[in-house]
Amino acid sequence: MADSDPVTDRPSAHQPRPHDPADAAGGDGAGGFDAVVGTGHGGQAAPAPRRGLGVLRETAIIVISALVLSWIIKTFLVQAFYIPSGSMEDTLEIGDRVMVSRMVPDVFDVARGDIVVFKDPGGWLPPYEPPERTPVGQAVTNVLTFVGLLPQETGDHLIKRVIGTPGDHVTCCDAEGRVSINGEPIDEESYTKPGSVPSQDPFDTVVPEGMLFVMGDNRQNSQDSRYNTGKPGGGFVPMDNVVGSTFATVWPLADATWLRNPGEVFAKVPEP
Repeated sequence: MADSDPVTDRPSAHQPRPHDPADAAGGDGAGGFDAVVGTGHGGQAAPAPRRGLGVLRETAIIVISALVLSWIIKTFLVQAFYIPSGSMEDTLEIGDRVMVSRMVPDVFDVARGDIVVFKDPGGWLPPYEPPERTPVGQAVTNVLTFVGLLPQETGDHLIKRVIGTPGDHVTCCDAEGRVSINGEPIDEESYTKPGSVPSQDPFDTVVPEGMLFVMGDNRQNSQDSRYNTGKPGGGFVPMDNVVGSTFATVWPLADATWLRNPGEVFAKVPEP
């Protein structure tokens, strides 16, 4: 009798067992037909396009995040620069790549002896002629430089050593040919180019408030504060123009080194 059959979820032996969810749900209903025909080759392959898009999306997120992080680091912490001239020899050679702390002067003060990168106060540099590149190459270079993956080309930046800070009375030369700061002569052999003299031309100046007096380590081949007195700023560098303080040479690898402030040179200099 029909109502003596046991209650069960199993299909009757006289009925075919469903082969897929579409058959179990209603056999040839519209939903089941679309679910099979829509894949073209079985339901298990359907997630494949979604996985591919997921990988692309994750890769894009990683790349964009890395670029944003690099831009933040370059803007607020550290930036790379390329050395195009010999004015800082032998401390820095042409072609060196250096790392510059952007925390100077906003977080940490500029100190005598620091090697600083600064924007041209006006007329210190000749008109910049960038390397010849294709439009695409220039666009790529601009983007990579903007985010900090390429060093800044110093077309409108200079790099020099700070000799005088605001209020300092800087003169040259004493009886031994040395630079003096606030009446105290300093010995600069530890960083000036071997064979050079502190200055071949005398000078006597007081550094104005908010300004710096800078010189290159290659004293006989450096257009620095001594030779820009007729330019905007009177040869001094506005503190606002300072990009940061150089702390390391990173390229070429054979010459990689820390660039430490020679504090002992200025240790006896009195405050103005």
